[in-house]
Amino acid sequence: MTDTQVVLCGYYGAGNGGDEALLASMLEILPPNVKPLVLSANPQETTARYGVAAVDRKSLGVYKAFRSSQALILGGGSLIQDATSIQSALYYGGLVGLAKQLGLQVIALGQGVGPLNQQITKWVAERAFGSCNALSVRDKASAFILQEWSISCMMAPDPVWNLAAVDLPGLADLPTPRIAITLREHPDLTSDRLQVLTQALIELQKATSSWIMIMPFQPSDLAIAQQVQAQISEHSQIIALSDPRQLKGAFRGVHLAIGMRYHSLIMAAAEGCRCFALSYDPKIDQLMEELKMPGWQVANIPPDKDQVLTAWLQQFQQGEPLAEKCLTELQIKTRIHKELLAAALNNKS
Repeated sequence: MTDTQVVLCGYYGAGNGGDEALLASMLEILPPNVKPLVLSANPQETTARYGVAAVDRKSLGVYKAFRSSQALILGGGSLIQDATSIQSALYYGGLVGLAKQLGLQVIALGQGVGPLNQQITKWVAERAFGSCNALSVRDKASAFILQEWSISCMMAPDPVWNLAAVDLPGLADLPTPRIAITLREHPDLTSDRLQVLTQALIELQKATSSWIMIMPFQPSDLAIAQQVQAQISEHSQIIALSDPRQLKGAFRGVHLAIGMRYHSLIMAAAEGCRCFALSYDPKIDQLMEELKMPGWQVANIPPDKDQVLTAWLQQFQQGEPLAEKCLTELQIKTRIHKELLAAALNNKS
C-alpha cells in the first residue's frame, strides 16, 4: 500500500503539556500507511521525542511540506480562537486556506471551537471549518456553534482521554497520600486569590498529611509553581515533565488533583484521581458540566481560605473518582476520531 503523507498541525513544540499530549494522541491514531510531517515550534525536539519528521511551523518549509503531502490534519485543541489575540485564528485559518488552494484534504479532529469574540475570527472559523473534508469536535458547545453555521461534524471526547500513559520513574517513592495542583497565570488569578489558594493548600496538607505535587504544564507555569512551592517547600515538589505520556502517568496514585489546565483535569480523571477544577475558560466549564466535577470559576474563588479548604477537604474525603464505566465509555468514544480519519483518508473524492 502506498504511503500517504499528511501535515499534522497544532500548538506543538512549544512546551505545552496538553498540546504535546494531543500530538502524541494524534500519532497513536494515524493509520499504519500514513506518514506524518509535524509543524512544530521546535522541530528538532519533536523529531527526537516522537521519531517523526518535523518542520518549523513559521518557516517557508511549511509550503514545501504542503506541496509533498496529501492532507492537512488539525490535531486537536482550541486552535481557531481569539481568547488572547486573533493571531492563532489567522494562522490556522491561513493554513486551511493554503491547503485547499494546493488541493489537500483538510481533516480537523477533536476541535474546540472558540472562544470567538470578534467578527473577523468568527468569519475565519466558519470559513475554515466549512472547508474541512472531515471534522470532529470535543464538546457540545463547539458542535452547537457549527450547527448554527450549518457545518456537519462528529462529536467525541478529547483524544487525550485515550492517550497511553507510562509510569514516571521514582513516583512510587514519593510519600502518600498525594495531592497534585496545576496553576497558570491568568488575569483573574490575582495575587490575592493566589494567596488564598496557597494558604488553603498549606492547611489541606496539614489536615491530610499529604505530599503536594505542583505540576506546571508549560514553561510559563513555572514561576507560579515556584511561588507556591516556596511556601510549602518541605512538604512538596515541583514536577515539570516534557514527555506527555509520563505527564499523564504522574497522576497515577494521586488522591486529589486541583487543576486550572484543561488537560491536567482530563489526565487526572483518566488516571483515577478525584478532581477539583479552577476554570478560566468555557472548555473547562464544559468539562465540569459533563463530568459533574466540582470547582469554581477563578474569578469566583472564595476570598476566605477556610471556605476553599472546606471544599477541598470534602472532595478529598468524600469525592469519588470517575466511575470505571464512564471512563471506559469516554475512551471508547474517542475512537470516533480514529475512524473518521481513516474514512477521510480512504476517500479519494
